Amino acid sequence: MIDLHYAPTPNGWKISIMLEELGLPYTVIPVNIRAGEQFRPEFLAISPNNRIPAIVDHAPADGGGPFSVFETGAILIYLADKTGRFLSKELRARSTVIQWVMWQMGGLGPMLGQHGHFALYAAEKIPYAIERYRDETARLYGVLDRQLGKTGAYIAGGDYSIADIACFPWTMTHKAQGFTLDDFPNIKRWYAIVRARPQVQAGLAIGKFVKEPFDEESRKNMFGARAKELSGKTEVPSS
Repeated sequence: MIDLHYAPTPNGWKISIMLEELGLPYTVIPVNIRAGEQFRPEFLAISPNNRIPAIVDHAPADGGGPFSVFETGAILIYLADKTGRFLSKELRARSTVIQWVMWQMGGLGPMLGQHGHFALYAAEKIPYAIERYRDETARLYGVLDRQLGKTGAYIAGGDYSIADIACFPWTMTHKAQGFTLDDFPNIKRWYAIVRARPQVQAGLAIGKFVKEPFDEESRKNMFGARAKELSGKTEVPSS
């Protein structure tokens, strides 16, 4: 059994989708980031960077005791290695997938997160910040669109992989952030294919139980000096 410490954000969706794709048994442990639960000592013990999601695997492959993993890229790789799925063991194919997971972790997620914060959630609208992060978001969409044009299929090649699982939830925010996939036809094709997967739909549906009101105290907890987690919608965004 795997414990998934979770909130319904793009990063949370990555892991709920992955667990649904793998068919692994798991228990959802909600973390109310709006109330600051990510700073509780018991959560920091498994996720020292106070970010969701994190997992605890109660049946790791080495046969030892429970093993915790934080950071979504690391969780995806861990689960792929545990099950032998969605990450090739062949040197070049494996490296290609991991490169695109790292690209998402270092670029797509953080830049869309910053654009979402400044454009949608920040109490003070700062044109320079909005323009800076919008331009970088558009550039990254262009990088992804060109890659998908090269492969003609999925991000890292002909097979669905953890690179697709990592990137997809962040592209779900495109409408809210003022982008249209009509400008990125290869992403639009890929997006429709991935979104139609039953396991993806199941993974996205996990967090609909979180319905806390988004008030000023919540805003302070989420976007203050302690945390700049892009959260947003309790409902699954439309395509």
